[in-house]
Amino acid sequence: MQHDEVIWQLINRGFCSFKVKTQTTTLCKNEYNVSGLCNRQSCPLANSRYATIREKEGVCYLYMKTIERAHTPSKLWEKIKLARNYESAMEQIDKNLIYWPSYIIHKCKQRFTRITQYLIRMRKLRLKTQKKLVTVNKKIERREKTREKKALVAAQIEKNIEKELLERLKKGTYGDIYNFPETAFDKVLEDQEIESDHGENEDEEEVEEDGEDIPEFVADDEIEETDNEMEDYDYSAEEEEEEEEEEEPVARSSVKKRRKRIEIEYETESEPKKRVKNLK
Repeated sequence: MQHDEVIWQLINRGFCSFKVKTQTTTLCKNEYNVSGLCNRQSCPLANSRYATIREKEGVCYLYMKTIERAHTPSKLWEKIKLARNYESAMEQIDKNLIYWPSYIIHKCKQRFTRITQYLIRMRKLRLKTQKKLVTVNKKIERREKTREKKALVAAQIEKNIEKELLERLKKGTYGDIYNFPETAFDKVLEDQEIESDHGENEDEEEVEEDGEDIPEFVADDEIEETDNEMEDYDYSAEEEEEEEEEEEPVARSSVKKRRKRIEIEYETESEPKKRVKNLK
């Protein structure tokens, strides 16, 4: 049999690896300590009759010390699984510790209630959505930032080189021999075609704006000549078609527009007043 008093005097006065001294109290780091305090009643080494509560993976166990197996430390503690129901677990503690000191029974019940409280809290927190903490490697972040900067610089250099080459090719510095990719030239040609299309559309719009019906005055001599010419020469349908095919579309549009614009003024002997006649 071990002598509890002798062991406690050695632990209390001498060295103990589980003892932690603070400004107010002394604590015990032993995993089988029921209260966490370093004193005579709650020391698991200096008490031959001792019991405690431990939790493993959400299940509580009652550990009881049997001093008869002190020569085999691996079999020193007897383990009993407690029920998940709080009341039935408290009854189990009372049955197994019926002849034990009241201090040990009270501390075991107190420890069991504390463990059940934090297990309930853990289950509630798992059900709630929480933020996940992720470790960040600073070296990898620096490497990625430097790579991004280098890629941006390289892209800007390529664009500048492309612009300079296109300007030189337009000027004709390299002559007729080209060993450059055709993609850049295709882009330039497309841009030029788009610009030329815009310029033609603008010219057509200006011509249409200028082609509004503006009245023009003609002298009497010109009117008589034009009337006589129109009477002497009669156009046939076939001759008109041939002439229209030979003439360009721009000339046709200009002739039609001129005919619409003509306004004639002439005088007669009987009527001294001026009359205006439109030739269409």
